[in-house]
Amino acid sequence: MYQVVRRQGKYIVTQTVIPQLRITRAVDSLPFYVQGLGFTVDWQHQFEPGFPLFLQLTRQGQTIFLTEHTGDCEVGGAVYFVVPDVDECFHLFSAGGIKPTEDPQDAPWGSREMVVTDPDGNRLRFATRVAT
Repeated sequence: MYQVVRRQGKYIVTQTVIPQLRITRAVDSLPFYVQGLGFTVDWQHQFEPGFPLFLQLTRQGQTIFLTEHTGDCEVGGAVYFVVPDVDECFHLFSAGGIKPTEDPQDAPWGSREMVVTDPDGNRLRFATRVAT
């Protein structure tokens, strides 16, 4: 469940569900998410040094959890992000060194979408609704 609102010239997405993706090594995944996709790390938790990390990341008001904990979920998950302009995401991600798995394209269900895949094989689909 989410709602897209515009505040002070920026699109803000409010959400009530936070997807969680399994990563194997945060040291490999964080550059992809932070430098490549533009997420910020809100917080991270680790019980002790050397233990698995659990992190919360946010990009333009959309939040995800990343976890190294083996019992939380499996690698190879997928998340669907509704964004104001998927083509702008394509250019921003490309400038950050991220090559999409699928370039932006119109989908028959009324959206324009692209897919990027993180170092662990999790798929992140970014989509913009197309006016009909």
